[in-house]
Amino acid sequence: MSLFRKFFGSINPASEEEKESEFSNSAAEKTIPIDELFTFNFKKNGGKFLYCENRDEVKEQFENILEENDWFESEVICYDTELFSMLDDNKLLYSKPTNPKFLLASCENLIADEGSILFSSKQIKQHKPNELPVNIIVFAKTSQIIGAKSDGLSAIKKKYERDYPTNITTIKYFEKAKEEDFTQYGSTAKNLYLLLLEDL
Repeated sequence: MSLFRKFFGSINPASEEEKESEFSNSAAEKTIPIDELFTFNFKKNGGKFLYCENRDEVKEQFENILEENDWFESEVICYDTELFSMLDDNKLLYSKPTNPKFLLASCENLIADEGSILFSSKQIKQHKPNELPVNIIVFAKTSQIIGAKSDGLSAIKKKYERDYPTNITTIKYFEKAKEEDFTQYGSTAKNLYLLLLEDL
């Protein structure tokens, strides 16, 4: 028992119960499967999550996003050559865009404990998050879900032995804070869709 509590008594009688529930929540968080933890935290941050069992579903969901936002035949930022076919199929322009509607990108990893997305210069070149379009569509695979940001940095080191990327950053907030929140200070909220392909 705290020395202050011995002298002054408990200001809040429920504080011991709250501590127990906080402890049980953190213990429960450790037992939740990593993919469920990511999904929960990602949605809590305001992200739009679209699970896909195969590549055909990825294409279908991508087209649904385009239709929902009326983005057909728009300009797009995309640096990932593997994603160009999705853009070509939908007549989207990605060569030197002047007024891009959205960014289409892959990512390095999905960070479960904070529901964020880890990018590097391989996906976003040298752009800072606030220089990217407000609308982002990310293509990722379930095998890219990892526990914490430190695991993501380790994965980047393993993946790129020689050609180590720069501009490693995460995007975590996917909607504007309803109230002033100091944890979001300096960060830019993005309207983000995640197309998650099952590959495990």
